[in-house]
Amino acid sequence: MKIRNILLVYPEFLETFWGFKYLLKFVGKKAAYPPLGLLTVAAMLPKAWPKRLADLNVRKLTDKDIAWADYVFISAMTTQRDSAEEVIARCEKLGKPVVLGGPILEAGYDGFPDVSHFFAGEAEDTLQRFLEDLAAGRTPERIYSSPPKSFPGLAATPIPMWELIDPRYASMLVQWSRGCPYRCTFCSIAELNGRVPRTKTPEQFLCELDALYQAGYRGPIFIADDNFIGNKKRVKEMLHLLVRWQQDRGYPFDLTVEGDITLADDDELMEMLVQAGVGKVFLGIETPNEASLAECGKRQNMGRDLVACVKKIQRAGLVPMSGFIVGFDNDDPRTFADKMIHFIQETGIAAAMVGILQAQPRTPLYERLRREGRLLTESGGNNVVCSTNFRPRMPMETLVEGYKRIWAEIYSPRKYYERIRTFLREFNPANRPARKPTATQLKAFVASLWRIGLFGGPKASYYYWKTLVTALFQHPRAFPEAVALLIFGAHFQRIAKDIERS
Repeated sequence: MKIRNILLVYPEFLETFWGFKYLLKFVGKKAAYPPLGLLTVAAMLPKAWPKRLADLNVRKLTDKDIAWADYVFISAMTTQRDSAEEVIARCEKLGKPVVLGGPILEAGYDGFPDVSHFFAGEAEDTLQRFLEDLAAGRTPERIYSSPPKSFPGLAATPIPMWELIDPRYASMLVQWSRGCPYRCTFCSIAELNGRVPRTKTPEQFLCELDALYQAGYRGPIFIADDNFIGNKKRVKEMLHLLVRWQQDRGYPFDLTVEGDITLADDDELMEMLVQAGVGKVFLGIETPNEASLAECGKRQNMGRDLVACVKKIQRAGLVPMSGFIVGFDNDDPRTFADKMIHFIQETGIAAAMVGILQAQPRTPLYERLRREGRLLTESGGNNVVCSTNFRPRMPMETLVEGYKRIWAEIYSPRKYYERIRTFLREFNPANRPARKPTATQLKAFVASLWRIGLFGGPKASYYYWKTLVTALFQHPRAFPEAVALLIFGAHFQRIAKDIERS
């Protein structure tokens, strides 16, 4: 097969909650995470093909980069659309074919007339057919799509090409599984990745971690699964091996996973997560309103004491984070903001991402609203935008006003740091593995003393020192977690100010 130069481009992100733009200053990094999908695609391409990565979140894309390439591969989310369109236009001007894939295609291909080839589906399926056409001398098709409800296994998914990235990321990304057993109406995961979670083999997953370890990386890793505990039997098999792997190497990685509230029902699984070095768990709680949970099909959250579940997870030695949504048809316009604020404060979930409900393509919510004639436009994918893309039941002004009030209150210095202290009273770090702080963590702590403790403003500085001293003297074993949450707060409070001004 002819040798081809491949340029892999990851477009620039908007300033979102999970972009951690304001947090990066504390750790001296350019971006939160590397583009795992593109790095995996790179590993699927022929080894003889030269490859370059241009992540626009850490460096600029030059015309020389584009001129060098035979193909420009772009993977993007909806929130990266503006940047992706700019890159596509530059490639068109320079006469370079573009291959586009990722969640940005959920709404279709019509908005990208200058793209040469589309990969709609998972690369394990679509990329191979593209390569076969090139090898056979055939003109590649414009659209490579996976058959409906066809989800390839992950056993053959290669180790990402970590050698393409530089050290300017705050955390690494890996993946264990795809898919989620639930079908929440606002979420497209069941449609895109299936309801039967597919996993890699435990040995395969550990090989990926070992590749990062051998490359010299130490620090946080986010396991970017739709629902890490979606297949509990399989994940326990892997965790048995991961515990030993981490122990043998002195726990080089601090892991974060995404899961669901049923984690609180499984004491064994929570213990295994802690022993495997998992520190934070992102939970999709969405709302304390039972009627809204029923509306969005979040049955796994219904009929349970959500506050008690969160506190049980905290007592197991895990740090829950969570996503919340307002704007459901069953949200009471008189009380939705009050209920959300009270729930978040009561649980002690410091990192609470609250968004207004958006109707994403290929979701049951989208189809229902389309039938009801309530869709206004396509969603831009930003999780902290002060609007929605459909007509809500409550007046839009009421929804936006309540949304802004939630952010203003939960990320006020008093309430945010109060939430950390609530968390510390429940949190039990007794079974957490001991690990020495990394140079990056120490740097971030010193930066927080300066940026928040001395120059964060009177209120922020007061509550910062109050919480820091409380953690040091009353909860010394939880001090690292407290410091991390104190630093996270600087990012969340800047996002809250951006929302207030919007």
